[in-house]
Amino acid sequence: MIEFNQKEKDFLNSLEEARIATSHDDIPHVKPVSFVHQNNTIIVATDYKTRTLKNIKLNPNTSIVIDIYKSGEHKALCVQGKTEIIENGLEFKKFYKIFYEKFEWVRKEPWDENEAPFLKFIPNNKVSWGIK
Repeated sequence: MIEFNQKEKDFLNSLEEARIATSHDDIPHVKPVSFVHQNNTIIVATDYKTRTLKNIKLNPNTSIVIDIYKSGEHKALCVQGKTEIIENGLEFKKFYKIFYEKFEWVRKEPWDENEAPFLKFIPNNKVSWGIK
């Protein structure tokens, strides 16, 4: 597992939207997601019926891009790694608490264990640019 430097951590903690890439049958699939950075991992909430979750069950290799586009001042962090599915237990409760505190949409439509999982993205490669 790689580690993010302090400037990358600050960048990750300042944003809440990313794009996650998965694949099925050699077909790439990318979608925007809400995320949190926690202890050198990236946590994403998802639903059971999503293409993303189906893909990860078949192939846990994923990529996530977090960026801010501003012409001439683009900042981005592109990360590749493996994703674990967290559906219940202490880790689920910890992630849920973080999401509940950060996102109003979670407070408006709460869920419990085994109703919607979290994706725990463990990075093994990264590249960043414009993060100073």
